Amino acid sequence: MTRIDGYGRVDRTRTLDFVVDGTTYTGHPGDTLASALLANGVTVLGGSVTLGRPRGIGGAWVEDPAGLVQIEEPFPEPMLQAATVELYDGLVARGLNGQGRLATVPDTARYDHRHAHCDTLVVGAGPAGLLAARTAARRGDRVVLVDDRPEAGGSLVPADRIDGRAAHRFVADVVAELAENPEVLHLQRTTAFGHYDDGFVLALERRTGEARGTGVGADHLGAAAPADRSRRRVHRIRAGRVVVAAGAIERPVVFADNDRPGVMLASAAREYLHRYGVLTGREVVVFTTDDAAYLAAADLAGAGARVTLVDARTALPAERARECTAAGVTLRAGATVVGSDGDAAGRVRAAHVATPGADGPRTEVLACDLLLVSGGWTPTAHLFSHVRGRLVYDAGLGAFRPGAAVEGTEVIGAANGTLDLAGCLYEGAGGDAPSSAPEPARTPALVLWRTAGDSSRQFVDIARDATVADIERAVGAGLRSVEHVKRYTTIGTAHDQGKTSGTIASGITAELLGRPAGDLGTTTFRPPYTPVSFAALAGRERGDLFDPVRTTAVHPWHVAHGAVFTDVGQWKRPRHFPRAGEDPDAAVLRECAAARRDVAIMDGSTLGKIDVQGPDAGEFLDLVYTNLMSSLKIGRVRYGVMCGNDGMVTDDGTVLRIAEDRFLLTTTTGGAASVLDHLEDWRQTEVGHLKVNLTSVTEHWAVFPVVGPRSREVISAVFRDVDASAEAFEFMTWRDTELDGVPVRLARISFSGELAFEVNVDARYGLAVWERLIAAGRPYGITPYGTETMHVLRAEKGYPIIGQDTDGTVSPHDLGMSWVVSKKKADFVGKRSFARPLNSDPLRKHLVGLLPTDRSTRLPEGAQIVEFAADGTLPPPPVPMLGHVTSSYLSAELARPFALALLKGGRDRIGDVVHVPHQGALVPVEITGPVLVDPEGARRDG
Repeated sequence: MTRIDGYGRVDRTRTLDFVVDGTTYTGHPGDTLASALLANGVTVLGGSVTLGRPRGIGGAWVEDPAGLVQIEEPFPEPMLQAATVELYDGLVARGLNGQGRLATVPDTARYDHRHAHCDTLVVGAGPAGLLAARTAARRGDRVVLVDDRPEAGGSLVPADRIDGRAAHRFVADVVAELAENPEVLHLQRTTAFGHYDDGFVLALERRTGEARGTGVGADHLGAAAPADRSRRRVHRIRAGRVVVAAGAIERPVVFADNDRPGVMLASAAREYLHRYGVLTGREVVVFTTDDAAYLAAADLAGAGARVTLVDARTALPAERARECTAAGVTLRAGATVVGSDGDAAGRVRAAHVATPGADGPRTEVLACDLLLVSGGWTPTAHLFSHVRGRLVYDAGLGAFRPGAAVEGTEVIGAANGTLDLAGCLYEGAGGDAPSSAPEPARTPALVLWRTAGDSSRQFVDIARDATVADIERAVGAGLRSVEHVKRYTTIGTAHDQGKTSGTIASGITAELLGRPAGDLGTTTFRPPYTPVSFAALAGRERGDLFDPVRTTAVHPWHVAHGAVFTDVGQWKRPRHFPRAGEDPDAAVLRECAAARRDVAIMDGSTLGKIDVQGPDAGEFLDLVYTNLMSSLKIGRVRYGVMCGNDGMVTDDGTVLRIAEDRFLLTTTTGGAASVLDHLEDWRQTEVGHLKVNLTSVTEHWAVFPVVGPRSREVISAVFRDVDASAEAFEFMTWRDTELDGVPVRLARISFSGELAFEVNVDARYGLAVWERLIAAGRPYGITPYGTETMHVLRAEKGYPIIGQDTDGTVSPHDLGMSWVVSKKKADFVGKRSFARPLNSDPLRKHLVGLLPTDRSTRLPEGAQIVEFAADGTLPPPPVPMLGHVTSSYLSAELARPFALALLKGGRDRIGDVVHVPHQGALVPVEITGPVLVDPEGARRDG
């Protein structure tokens, strides 16, 4: 293989050095990695993912099922097709067998995204797409034109003629006109990879360092700097109309050992010659069932190759045949390639050609170093399929093409099955088309999916090592849907998403089932059209920019005092405050002991808080909570539960009545936004007649629970005008006071079961009030505690955490909280579902406590619960699961581990022993009630 003078548009005046598999090569600006390797005689590139068979370059663009590389320098990037990697100086790569490596150091500067809005989006800058974009621009549309190639023009080569001149000159003129129009955004090297509802399209631009919008009329293809070459930009495009002009992909024919390096699509060899000046073989066999391969055969012969064309059809296209004969191509009609031979490295060295005869087929071995295949063309209709466009089988094409139109989407040119240049120009122009050189009449293509041979060596999906034998096994196993066959065989699930194998797999499956291919159908195309890295999708929105980082007013104090943080609903919350030499368990046990025996304080400012106002506020809250809120007196607090329409618990919290027409709700930290959204949905769409308004005040209030037997002393020391006695300040009531003129609200609420006060203050004064509470508590050994301690304390009391001890299938009854569901109210959200007999089924999962009988094993959260059979052994597989562990902790108060769990019929099984798998053993655990500490509730008043 070598460069051929007079061919290609790479810049041969400059050279680029690159390294593949440890060997240094040279190429030119405008090369791809594949074209440069082929020019250097490299045909083997990596191995196959399952079988380890040698692989080479089989295509010239995204259709290549092989030719995968790992880029190592300047920035690691795996699983790239060598045919799509533009060459640059200093590139370092290696061939892959399907597994690569990611970068260890992120580079967010490589990625960004932009938004664009247009009247018309055209996908594809081949002749049809260019004319569609020009027509739209001339009528005044805002136009976005995207194309995944480095230059416009699609698959046009210099031999193609438009308006009596070389096609690339025509393309250059159209590109120049579009460039002068300020309402046109022309993006080359940009792949539209996903099409969604309402004209929304995602497109990935492969770098931004080089000028865009160049056409095939440019003297050279150009090359960007290495730093630019690895940049990625996602364009989020909203279009009034999407025109898909994405062309078509050549389809191979399957034969034995068709996966060898040196077996290539005929169109790819022609492109390597005309675009890059690379002759990919000297002894060439072309196997075809279609007219298009004749162009490749003639062109390669004209460039100096010795070419034999094998056409499975007995009637050859007369004019194309004359052109090939004139170029020195040997023609063989009515013959097929049934296999290939390889050399020691696995490269193709011969084709086995079978010709029918009176005494049976005669097989001849033709020496070759390049075996080209062309079995017809498959319209690139992926973007049409993404928006639920239905594909229909076209027997003439032997492929699936767009069927009934989808509103807002138009498919034109080869993507719609129009394969001749004249038809593409006419169809894509909207009445504004130039003329093209007349093409010879097409001879009907022969639809041939495979030839005779060993099905275990006939590769349908080269990327997946999937063969005809795999399809035979799928059909033999009873699979009749092509979607099922795809998943059984993995055909079409690799990097190329079945671009060359999907239609063939449908055709072979139909043959094996004895059904028409059109009746069987094809698999559904889904985004992305080509692989897109997660890094590109994330862009610069990673780390602290991925999700908002929220901190409370006391965050600096926590940092200064060594808090270990955890993320809860975007908030940074202290998990625990370890002292020197303490591990997390020791720190949490110390904090728990302080809360139970002395006094402790937590920053609870992240609790969701919603201010509800209006004359109908009480009536509205009665609707969204399971219990009555309208009867709550001013100055008092009530615990409440919210359910979804299905009667299952979605959130819980407290409700403070501030005035006749005003309430303050608290929610879980993670549920604050969703609860507000839920309430607004009901307020605006279901009960719009009620006069009520909702305002999120989560960030407005700093909240500090002061917890423990000595919490009353701390509160009395700071708020001297407040009588904190049990008689004067009852449980579930609140009082307003002041601290140095700053309004403060105190509430007797406990999430630990201990005597507790919640201190609420304007967040602007939060840090100052916190420090005053810490100072007042020092004589009593006040201890700051974090979320893990909070979880232990509440779990010891059997208080559930919504979303941890519930999973969307748990009702108040399952939690042992039927008391929170009002029997007086006519209705509330979820009432009808909650009242179903199924919700009272005694075999539903109930919240219970678990105590490991060895008093030492901490059960893993999420672990399943099983039960021995009557004979003391496990039931045969599948072993029935009784439930699972929802929360599991070490307890300072109990001096042992404990857990909460959802267990079938759990309340009726208290005292029983069941088992939990852990570290290869079955741990016996005793079922208890969920309240393990102070079940009488005597501690809450001190």
